[in-house]
Amino acid sequence: MTRAALCLLATLASSVGSAALAADIHVMSGGAPKEALAVLTPVFEKQTGHKVQLTFAVISAMQQKLAAGERPDMMLMPVPAIDKLVQAGTFRSEGRATLGTVRVGMIVREGAAVPDISTLEKFKKVMLDAKSVVQANPAATPSGAHLARVWEQLGIADAMKQKATFRNALDGGVAAITKGEAEIGLYPLSEIIAEKGVTVVGLIPSAVQLDTVYGAAVLAENASPEPATAFIKFLAEPANAKYWKDAGFEPANGK
Repeated sequence: MTRAALCLLATLASSVGSAALAADIHVMSGGAPKEALAVLTPVFEKQTGHKVQLTFAVISAMQQKLAAGERPDMMLMPVPAIDKLVQAGTFRSEGRATLGTVRVGMIVREGAAVPDISTLEKFKKVMLDAKSVVQANPAATPSGAHLARVWEQLGIADAMKQKATFRNALDGGVAAITKGEAEIGLYPLSEIIAEKGVTVVGLIPSAVQLDTVYGAAVLAENASPEPATAFIKFLAEPANAKYWKDAGFEPANGK
């Protein structure tokens, strides 16, 4: 057998082996990591041969799906929720990772005047002056629940009830801004940073900011956890930190 033929056989054997080891990975995630996953998932698939199926939902919906018995291979969600599910035995403690921190930002329609929210008082005035506001549902997401507390803290809860509409970013919240249905939108930065037709005003003031630390973990019932664990490890690699930053995340306090 010639040297060329031996090389061809070796290549074919390698390809067959890779195909045999390739797996389908079902990933359920909150909306915040969507942009980062859109960039990183194809790279992982090309490197490994695995195929990643992504499903996005708000946190409350993910928890409901778990309670109803749905079992993806792995999930991306806020770390406190992961901690509880590890304690409950739903997630494996091994193989989990912290991916980054996302904070709440403000958007307006592209071309609209950009308000000054550089101080807490200016932010409060902007919210009081706004004719309409769209934000995440307080009953469905951490950012929505946090903003409800902020309005109480600032003493403007009654005023906000008259002008606020609850739409999660995944469910038409950003579209409400681009269509002119709402003047101001408030969402995790990673859910709005890449959207067209809007201008990101900036992060809301630190005194009323919410740091949501996102992580990933493998389901305890996943009988073949290696592919999902490999995907988590890939997402958390330091070399990929720039893609998380581009998608609106910051390092998770050095974790």
